[in-house]
Amino acid sequence: MKNLLDKVILVTGASSGIGEATAKLLAAHGATVVLGARRVGKLGQIVADIQNAGGVAEALALDVTQRAQLQAFADHALNRHGRIDAIINNAGVMPLSPLAALRVDEWDWMIDVNIRGVLHGIAAVLPAMRQQGFGHVVNIASIGAHAVSPTAAVYCATKYAVWAISEGLRQESSDIRVTTISPGVTESELAETITDAAGREEMKEFRKVAISASAIARAIHFAISQPADVDTSEIIMRPTASPY
Repeated sequence: MKNLLDKVILVTGASSGIGEATAKLLAAHGATVVLGARRVGKLGQIVADIQNAGGVAEALALDVTQRAQLQAFADHALNRHGRIDAIINNAGVMPLSPLAALRVDEWDWMIDVNIRGVLHGIAAVLPAMRQQGFGHVVNIASIGAHAVSPTAAVYCATKYAVWAISEGLRQESSDIRVTTISPGVTESELAETITDAAGREEMKEFRKVAISASAIARAIHFAISQPADVDTSEIIMRPTASPY
């Protein structure tokens, strides 16, 4: 259970869902995890849980839309631990609504968190990874990166962007691994960001077959655990019962 011993791994959006499950699993396998999210109280409890289980974890307040905060987050890990083995760019929001609803502020929010947040994460760690000659960038996309559905046009567009950014970074990198994880419907708090009433009701039905966040965490662990010469470029995961 210690195959990630001594690896330093950053996790954004770590206060719940996939981020929380991933942090706990990677720490259980020996990684030092540095957690970032806006809800510092929740982060503190997760760090305590990890430490009580014998793991190594620390947390910092983090808003991924603020480039300076993500740079400080990465710099803290580098200064404290001397290396960054991987970053899990997991923070995301999903306020679904029909385009005709013109929720432009929500479109901007998705673009800021889902696209700029990933770019900020890459920018924060790439120079250090290049200098040390290794590293792994794991970006959480979505099944929405591969198929568009009503009310999800902007959300899917942001996840298509995550896929494209990941693929571009992979092609440009000979010493840094890049993995895109594209979950189907998964237990998380993403649905809580939906303000459109019809969209919230549709999502309740959609989520009846949701898989657990721990399932996605296991996929991330699988990708990170591969030998250095193996890059698991993409993993798509769906509930068995889901047609989407």
